[in-house]
Amino acid sequence: MTKTFVTMGRGGTGKTSFVSLMARYFIDTGATPLLLVDADPDQNLAEMVGVDLDAVGKKTIAELLSETFITTGGTTIGIPPSTRIENRIWQEGLYEGKQFDLLSVGTKWIEGCYCMPDAALKNALSSITRQYRYILIDSPGGLEHLNRKIASDVDTIFDVMGPSNKSFAHVRRAHRVIGEVGIRFNRLYVVGGYGFPAELDSRAAAETGLPYLGKIAADPRVAEQVLAGKSLLDLPLDLPAYRSIAAMLDSLAGTL
Repeated sequence: MTKTFVTMGRGGTGKTSFVSLMARYFIDTGATPLLLVDADPDQNLAEMVGVDLDAVGKKTIAELLSETFITTGGTTIGIPPSTRIENRIWQEGLYEGKQFDLLSVGTKWIEGCYCMPDAALKNALSSITRQYRYILIDSPGGLEHLNRKIASDVDTIFDVMGPSNKSFAHVRRAHRVIGEVGIRFNRLYVVGGYGFPAELDSRAAAETGLPYLGKIAADPRVAEQVLAGKSLLDLPLDLPAYRSIAAMLDSLAGTL
């Protein structure tokens, strides 16, 4: 049975690094096949796991929508875009690797809205989930994606927090919105990001009302790798950031 994990949080907290190193954990423990989904318009996930979509001839969902409905003069009226481009998503958008596959939503295809790319992704995901052991989704920094329910049936949600009142408020709002829009989930955990100080650990659980897994250890090697545009999957396993995330996931043994 496929399990879907969604990682969310405000921008800059380290959520994409968390997804990348979680993928490394599953690869190293043999918990594959994996599908990685970059739903963040910043498109950092592919780079962090060593995938250059242009170099391998793959396109984002937003690019495929633009080609299908704008460049070629098509129309979105009458037939759902998610249905019309589903085959193109799998043929031209899906990167297939030895250790994982990857899909990217991409940047806005028209000014002002991600509704159609998100709808296309949601429809595509619903048709292939049985092929993968885990689907790891890197969400955008805001909350609007929750209303579009990219994934409406989720096993585990991780909300990566920063050291600010806004991050605490983000977790509380996200939890409320998830319930209001009817996203089904089994577990929701909060995780401290790179800049989350240890003295806030007790507040994380008390003020959010959610279980706190711990924090991602600050790690200069990870920061250097990200700055250089290199894959986090190539880093040694003894680095603090990876060890901290592995410890969190080990603590969930039996539920993953």
